[in-house]
Amino acid sequence: MARRNGTTAALALAAAALTLGLSGCSLFGGDPSPSAAPSATGTATPTPTAPPTFRPELSASENLAFFNSVNNAVVAANAEAGGRDFIDALVAAGFDKAAMEVTADRTTVDLDADSVQFAVLFQDECLVGQYGPKSGGVHGAVRPALGTGDCLVGETRPIDW
Repeated sequence: MARRNGTTAALALAAAALTLGLSGCSLFGGDPSPSAAPSATGTATPTPTAPPTFRPELSASENLAFFNSVNNAVVAANAEAGGRDFIDALVAAGFDKAAMEVTADRTTVDLDADSVQFAVLFQDECLVGQYGPKSGGVHGAVRPALGTGDCLVGETRPIDW
């Protein structure tokens, strides 16, 4: 009989523990309903940044963002833009036309060039751009000037307009 009372007491204790465990949420937190949705946190409104501007007293690297913005605007206005479009836009933006180079829009066998390259010798460095159907968009970079003082390797076309 003592053994039966011990078993009964152990079962009663286990049942009580289970009951407390299952009801613990209501004992310590109130309603066992699903947790409330997280409070909405305010999303930061991006601070508008001023568009890049031409700063002729600064380095080519410090003017690369402006160079790229001019070239991106050319493509936004005309997806079929050619070399002259880029040169004209860069001149209008303040770059020195006499310091520019551009490759041909057409190959020697009169096909559309895969891309056109254009460059400005600026503060002894080169701002170089590239655009065309095979280049995956407009790209700009700063590169050292060549030993000749030019920016582009190979034949370029005269900028005589």
